[in-house]
Amino acid sequence: MKNETSNIETVATEVKQLGRPVNPNSERQKRLAELEAKRSNGELRRGRPVNGTSERQQRLAEMAARAAANGGIVKRGRPSNGDSERQKRLAERAAKAASGVEIKRGRPAMVKAEVSK
Repeated sequence: MKNETSNIETVATEVKQLGRPVNPNSERQKRLAELEAKRSNGELRRGRPVNGTSERQQRLAEMAARAAANGGIVKRGRPSNGDSERQKRLAERAAKAASGVEIKRGRPAMVKAEVSK
């Protein structure tokens, strides 16, 4: 096979500006330019300012410190007790499931005692 190069012709088209023309000397454009300059300098920030001494900010800082100490992992909530009866039951159930034993779902059927007359 021959390597053929194809000549692709590009046609330049003129793009017209849509909408009304902008007057850079208008009051609104001056105000917008001033606001943009303040944003780029960091003088103007959006939203509510952060209070660094609040309880939430202190809690977030503590969480960030724990995450940095533990390699980026922060556990939340109360830790489980591995010696509790429930955790032992769950561990046994997980071991049975891992070994391939069929585990029935739900509550076991209640054994009804026959009443003699």
